[in-house]
Amino acid sequence: MNDKTETPSISIGPRVRKSPYFESTIRYGAKAFTVYNHMYMPTSYSDPVSEYRSLVEGVTLWDVACERQVEISGPDAAQFTQLLTPRNISACAVNQCMYVMLTDSNGGIVNDAVLLRVAKHQFWLSPGDGDVLLWAQGIAAQSELDVEVTEPDVSPMQLQGPLAPRVAERLFGRLAYDLGYYRMQATELDSIPLVLSRTGWSGEVGYELFLQDSRYGDELWERVAEAGRDFDIAPIAPSAIRSIEGGILSYVSDIQRSDDPFTLGMGRLVDLDMEADFIGKEALRKIKDSGPRRRLVGVEIGGEPIAGNDQFWSVLRNGEDVGYITRCAFSPRLKKNIGFANLPTGLSEPGERFEVDTRSESVDAVVVKTPWFQSLKKIERPS
Repeated sequence: MNDKTETPSISIGPRVRKSPYFESTIRYGAKAFTVYNHMYMPTSYSDPVSEYRSLVEGVTLWDVACERQVEISGPDAAQFTQLLTPRNISACAVNQCMYVMLTDSNGGIVNDAVLLRVAKHQFWLSPGDGDVLLWAQGIAAQSELDVEVTEPDVSPMQLQGPLAPRVAERLFGRLAYDLGYYRMQATELDSIPLVLSRTGWSGEVGYELFLQDSRYGDELWERVAEAGRDFDIAPIAPSAIRSIEGGILSYVSDIQRSDDPFTLGMGRLVDLDMEADFIGKEALRKIKDSGPRRRLVGVEIGGEPIAGNDQFWSVLRNGEDVGYITRCAFSPRLKKNIGFANLPTGLSEPGERFEVDTRSESVDAVVVKTPWFQSLKKIERPS
């Protein structure tokens, strides 16, 4: 890997919230943290490649309580939730999940999130890093809709990897296999209240366990760890390598407020023909008609294996700075450096070639189609 300066440590104190699983992650070897949604999130237990191998070959356990849920409830909950996103959610049934973009009046992306319909008049937004709660509460205060926007006592963890269904079966029985992709179900585990969903940020098969009482954080962690012990379950941080391979985006890194869904190739999440209104509708109509000025694309980068980028790297064409690398990593399976680049639309087609300034050297790069590996959705039942 390329030489990098030593990563600074992060101080732990009362100003930043701790996850209900925080003490468990310390016991299980968390070595580094970041701050995400005003909460500590583990970023390392061993090393990125070992954690990646555990994810793509076995089963892994993640503390992602930093996905701080935003609950929208009340008689006008569906109408208000639709106001926040250009994706048509009218067909979202109770116990169904949807991936959505949240847009501002200019069509810019405030955040991306998994939407969970918990009840007829109750939704959860499970967002990326950003103050979605405050944003939604501000809109609700001006909307004159009968709706309440709160942060519930809900703390997700993820169980991801090809062996995740085997572990989930020990915990939840047949529900582990009966639950469809992007579906959810309220349940209990040893009297611990939670919601189980077939969602996740891994690109592998897996689940999210939404704990509904933070007092049980340590107990739930140990219960899942024990169920996975025979399968060598490994606690890991969200894998940048696997998410890049799967074309899975990260808010703030790959997605910024200045981007719109068309820039990201997410036009399928924008329904300009639905009767319902949403924030940014007219702006997105204009962007669609004129076409986005920039595109987020996949790139393969030459040179020695890259451990990652700690800031955006400049993309150069004939010496001119035309864009930037958002995230990149060396893929052990592909034996290549891969990543995403934000480029002018006219320079975004596969085959376009550039140079990337990695801050230590200039290396060649080429635009390619993504994803490198499709996200896995189907769970095979054991015979």
